[in-house]
Amino acid sequence: MVMRIESFPESATPAELLVQVRELQQEAWPGFTFPTPNHDPALRPLSMVLVDDDAVVAALDILSKEITHAGQRYRAAGLSTVVTRKAARGRGYGRHLVAAARTAMADAGFDVGLFTCDRPLQAFYESAGWQLLPGTVLIGGTPEDPFPSDRPGFDKVTMAAFFTPAAERHRPSFHHARIELYPGQIDKLW
Repeated sequence: MVMRIESFPESATPAELLVQVRELQQEAWPGFTFPTPNHDPALRPLSMVLVDDDAVVAALDILSKEITHAGQRYRAAGLSTVVTRKAARGRGYGRHLVAAARTAMADAGFDVGLFTCDRPLQAFYESAGWQLLPGTVLIGGTPEDPFPSDRPGFDKVTMAAFFTPAAERHRPSFHHARIELYPGQIDKLW
């Protein structure tokens, strides 16, 4: 067994891995039709896969853009489409990949990592080094057609990591805040 993490721009993911990633996504979200490409290219999607020999065990995408929050500009990144093969869940593979993505964001020079997750997954992400932003709402979509993470029917929490000293200094401004992410109409939220 040889486990390794591989990263590719979404558009350059090898076909044999992409087919497996799509299978995992359909397994996790049956009935959802994923667009091609999965993400808006303007968000510079980076696909990360955890591979055991030649089998994809877990996958995720990192999306990024510049945001302005409380008068400050930040290079922000976030997680999207995090998935682990059902048969491999509970073994720490997803946690390993999510922690590696956090490290990759820090190493790439992002100021802050931000994303939403279903409330029951909060402890999972915390175990991989992410922190809850209490009371914080990400506003997705576009300014003309906003898609807030506190919309009716959603039970989301916002997770974060602060990678640079400037972002860390401004951490309090992210608590109990409405953050204008606006990733567009394809991704709505990441």
